[in-house]
Amino acid sequence: MSKLIDSRIIKFGLVGVSGMAIDFSVTWLCKEKLHLNKYISNSAGFCCAVTNNFLLNRYWTFGYAAHPFAIQFATFVLVSVAGLLINNLFLYLLSKYINTNFYLIKLAVTGLVFFWNYGINFLFTFN
Repeated sequence: MSKLIDSRIIKFGLVGVSGMAIDFSVTWLCKEKLHLNKYISNSAGFCCAVTNNFLLNRYWTFGYAAHPFAIQFATFVLVSVAGLLINNLFLYLLSKYINTNFYLIKLAVTGLVFFWNYGINFLFTFN
């Protein structure tokens, strides 16, 4: 059982890295090449990454597709949006009260939110 959980968390992390690459790529493409508004561009990147992450996690990480697709996807999106809100909240608070590099704080906060996302998705979305 422990080996299965370790395998899943590693896969979840790899999926997250692929999602981050998609997020940044789509955001950059929309903002820099298509000259869309930065918030629209950011939203497009986030949506593409969430869709990618859901599909990879549904079929590869957890290998569990017994629940109806739409319900599972909606749950995953809610967890992702909650994770984004948690990320922004901690990023704001720590940046305000800790005088250090923004990207170091972002890295630490991303690490914390990773465990939130994995735990909630493990317990609710893919269970």
